[in-house]
Amino acid sequence: MSSSVPVFRPDPHSPLAQWLAYLESIHSRPIDLGLERVREVARRLALDLDAVTIVVGGTNGKGSTCAMLESILLCAGYRVGLYTSPHLLDFNERARVNGEPASDAALTEQFAAVDAARGDVSLTYFELTTLAILRLFAQSGLDVAILEVGLGGRLDAVNIVDADCAVITSVDLDHVEWLGDDREKIGWEKAHIYRGGKPAICADPVPPQSLVEYAQSIGADLWRFGHDYNYSGDKQQWNYGGRGMRRNAMAYPALRGANQLLNASAALAALESLRDRLHVPQQAVRLGLLQVQLPGRFQILPGRPAVILDVAHNPHAAAVLADNLDNMGFYPYTYAVFGMLNDKDVDGVIARLGERVDHWYCVGLEGPRGLSGEALVERLEALGAGRGKDASIEAFADPAAAFAAAQERAGEGDRIVVFGSFLTVAGVLASMRAAKAARAG
Repeated sequence: MSSSVPVFRPDPHSPLAQWLAYLESIHSRPIDLGLERVREVARRLALDLDAVTIVVGGTNGKGSTCAMLESILLCAGYRVGLYTSPHLLDFNERARVNGEPASDAALTEQFAAVDAARGDVSLTYFELTTLAILRLFAQSGLDVAILEVGLGGRLDAVNIVDADCAVITSVDLDHVEWLGDDREKIGWEKAHIYRGGKPAICADPVPPQSLVEYAQSIGADLWRFGHDYNYSGDKQQWNYGGRGMRRNAMAYPALRGANQLLNASAALAALESLRDRLHVPQQAVRLGLLQVQLPGRFQILPGRPAVILDVAHNPHAAAVLADNLDNMGFYPYTYAVFGMLNDKDVDGVIARLGERVDHWYCVGLEGPRGLSGEALVERLEALGAGRGKDASIEAFADPAAAFAAAQERAGEGDRIVVFGSFLTVAGVLASMRAAKAARAG
């Protein structure tokens, strides 16, 4: 359980960037699933979350569901902690206390405490940062902690927490090298965030049988979409119906996309299941859904041409993005700034979106998992994309260069879709932030 000691160990007052570089260096593998090491360090820290805890897992929709829960509960007057991953621009996005990202100083203090407690126990970057953020939450006087599962469920570091309610948003193929190559295997892995005797929300309309059977085997209180709760709606408003509660005449969530009612209804089912411990008035639900924000999930930026940011990086998410693009109306040309990691189903993503894109701007991503723009061009050409008279495929070194080229070429009535890996969307957002700072300076 020992690891080689890095050359430089930061102290609690070292810059956050130094800490993050150090944490990336202390374990031999970036992903090392298992709970034994994390549980041991949590025990040494005497880690105890004295708050109502909601854990959210699933292939897609986790971030949106977490954001809605946070927004509603803040509007209801609760003190809320939200842990999500990965981040887009700043690590601080991963830990929010009462709606605000944690400060650098708050994070480095916790990193130092966990690093000291671990002793000879080797932890991955994700494991140590998860423990640090849980410790921050434990010391923050929270009423509610919302925790997003990083990968799978059974062996994810977040699963050391015995949640008061667990939500699984969807089950589809992703991370197959870790979780299995079909929905039954993946569903079984994800179902392990459920706990016996506790509410277990499943928003997948057709859940794998393995998930249902696991929930039943441990005596979880399974709430299934379409069985225990549902939603209905028209063009103006929507309604939620649960086991013993209805919430009517609500405006649509501020998060865009046809799938967001599925996520919103899962959030409301979780709140209904906890209503003996959390009183959430209807006005808090309405306001929370109207005010919720989550960058990079079918996010449409103001201005022309239209710019859409979406972290769709697996076929299921790409199919949702395709439906949402279809619902936007007519655009003469669609430009795609597209970047992927090499361990994803690139062909599956392209297949869902191929016919909707006229001009592909393929970007290279950094790191050992990043695909080059040229490699993406090859995949697109092999699948027959870009063959039309008004079609094209080009490679670019990075997302910023591709986005600049797309902006230069696109007409006012066109649209630019930035999608794929979180790194693709983050690269474009970072370039926009830099350009804004340059103008202001």
